Amino acid sequence: MNILILGGGGREHSLAWAAMQNPKCDRLIVAPGNAGIAAIAECAALDIVDGTRVVEFAVINSIDFVIVGPEAPLAAGVADALRAAGILCFGPSAAAARLETSKKFTKEVCDAAGIPTAMWCSFTDAAAARDYIEAVGTPRVIKADGLAAGKGVVVAMDDAAALSAIDEMFAGAFGDAGAEVVIEDFMEGEEASFFVLCDGETVLPIGTAQDHKRIGEGDTGPNTGGMGAYSPAPILTERVAEAALREIIRPTVAEMARRGTPYQGVLYAGLMIEDGAPSLVEYNVRFGDPECQALMMRLGAQALDLMLACAEGRLGEMQVNWADDHAICVVMATKGYPGAYETGSTIAGLETLPEDSHHMVFHAGTAKRDGRIVANGGRVLNVTARGADLAEAHSRVYAMIDRIDWPGGIWRRDIGWRALGSSE
Repeated sequence: MNILILGGGGREHSLAWAAMQNPKCDRLIVAPGNAGIAAIAECAALDIVDGTRVVEFAVINSIDFVIVGPEAPLAAGVADALRAAGILCFGPSAAAARLETSKKFTKEVCDAAGIPTAMWCSFTDAAAARDYIEAVGTPRVIKADGLAAGKGVVVAMDDAAALSAIDEMFAGAFGDAGAEVVIEDFMEGEEASFFVLCDGETVLPIGTAQDHKRIGEGDTGPNTGGMGAYSPAPILTERVAEAALREIIRPTVAEMARRGTPYQGVLYAGLMIEDGAPSLVEYNVRFGDPECQALMMRLGAQALDLMLACAEGRLGEMQVNWADDHAICVVMATKGYPGAYETGSTIAGLETLPEDSHHMVFHAGTAKRDGRIVANGGRVLNVTARGADLAEAHSRVYAMIDRIDWPGGIWRRDIGWRALGSSE
């Protein structure tokens, strides 16, 4: 079959890599793609948030199946346009994607379905939000209501930080995403990511992971889009996962169906776990990045079969075949990220690295210029390895990084530290 993947980051590179392992994949196009994706698939210039253009492209290229990678096309209704044209698509409708595109909407769903989550309030006025903080104090979590590329969240441990975050969001630091602000109670515990597929009714768990959002080692410094991840997450035990399915995910899917907006695609639940009890932090309506890279490394070719079954409403007949393995992904970013940075620095040594079922470098923000691979974004490379246990995967991934010559890059050397510490 002919497959089109929308997106051009490390998540999409890993989805493309997994799809290419499956014999069902005859032709693979990724739009827009990147320098790494170009080595395994066709890349195409395409405005992926324009549903009309995406449909036209799919028809011209006889595309059988479209996988939507990032959230922006989903928010723009690209999945709706594809389905209206009779093209099989993996990804939720714009209405269902509100679980990510509006923090307030998700909180309302939680309230309606009795889902455990932090207490919250929303504000459209900075003065009212400031008054609230001054009345209730901190710590609090300040969130831009809309899409902010994973950066519109501030964990404010004191009043000054909370008031500063409120002022910045209402001043336009995150564009329209900050026109409304949600303020939540601070939750204690350990965060983890739980990924399930939904076809509107059936829910199928497909893996767990733990992301590292902070730029600095030991989880210090400002939040980023993610500096690394590993799978599985030990904190998400079978008992915790069952509780999350029973108390959080299945009630959400039922509530979305009740509202007439059934959820179809991958649903990524960010959970806070304290004393074995999970609470919802947030939902994303696409694979996490870089969690996806670790998941795809473990799932391999079956990932395509699972996504197809999801799109066709056949999840009830599927099961996930997990190997007893672990995967870890380390993000290499441009110096200065998540603040201001310069692009164009040369990355050498990639051609010396192995590319197999245990070692892959997924490109996130790269370009090819004059035969050289150069940095073309903030998060640039996703170095990913798989092993029998996390320690082996950790050793492999950092051995790969040590062979990459990129003076213009930064990365953390402690990805997986919580799980590795608990296993010693």
